[in-house]
Amino acid sequence: MVSIVSVAKAAGVSNKTVSRVINGEPHVTEDTRERVEKAIRDLGYIPNMAARQIRSSRSNTFGIITDYVSTTPYSVDIVRGIQDWANRHGKSILMANTGGLPEREAEIWKMFQSHRIDGVLYVTMYHRVVDPEAGDVSIPTVMINCRPHTSELLPSIEPDDFQGARDLTRYLLERGHRRIGYIRLNPILLGAELRLDAFRRTVKEFGLAESDLSIRLGMEGPVGAEENYVFAAATEMLQQKDRPTAIMSGNDEMAIQIYIAALTSGLRIPQDVSIVGFDDFRTVSLALKPELTTAALPYYDLGFQGAEWLNSVISEEMVRASRRVISCKLVERASVCAL
Repeated sequence: MVSIVSVAKAAGVSNKTVSRVINGEPHVTEDTRERVEKAIRDLGYIPNMAARQIRSSRSNTFGIITDYVSTTPYSVDIVRGIQDWANRHGKSILMANTGGLPEREAEIWKMFQSHRIDGVLYVTMYHRVVDPEAGDVSIPTVMINCRPHTSELLPSIEPDDFQGARDLTRYLLERGHRRIGYIRLNPILLGAELRLDAFRRTVKEFGLAESDLSIRLGMEGPVGAEENYVFAAATEMLQQKDRPTAIMSGNDEMAIQIYIAALTSGLRIPQDVSIVGFDDFRTVSLALKPELTTAALPYYDLGFQGAEWLNSVISEEMVRASRRVISCKLVERASVCAL
């Protein structure tokens, strides 16, 4: 059996240095890390996880608790970001879906505690306010794509929906659009309210009157079982005498129906009406023709930076309640023209 001594000899380093690389510890140069990792690959070395856990009192494993995220195409990149960080730093990942059931979530917290998970990344399918059902289980935790209602000791990392919508609104205004329509996401979503608030504030800053705006509800009801009014709202909006020259869609999926409404009304995109989305769900934003200008939700970065932050929380053995946001980058494509 290949030992850590063999790896150290092949890499020309000490046994301690090999341990640092395996455990993802700092204070190792990139050149040394690469030599050790190459020796591990070449020799086929497999670390003894049980022994490492006994020596360090840590499992080098992060747990992910999700509601539906691992089966949701929009947010699966959060998990990919976490996994990439873990692979880079020698951590293992144990993931469990709650299916949105509080009792299942409580069981998962207890299971993670019994497996001596070092820390938990609490990930939600959509941006929302939620309190984990951890009960009396105490494990270092970072919330991703969500924030807590009441717990003051859980750090959170979220997309900046407000900034993304503000930048999209400014983008339209700076291109001369003054009659702008807005079709809202489901109001029970945190992101929906942040995006609408950013839109209202930004047009007000540019001096637009309420009469210059057409704001319609696009969806409402339980998440996943919403009533959908997008096509009807867009059609009504586009048949107005002073119809909008641009429409902001609550998200990219809703933009599909706005495109259809525009084309059904005999309008050209973007010559007659400009359209922007939100999310940059590329199955939609790149499939639409012309391709959709939108704001990209930073799902991968949420996962990667969330994992990095959790590692810092564990290392410092101290949790500071704080909230971080990651910007939603404007992605300019062909669905907007200047007036």
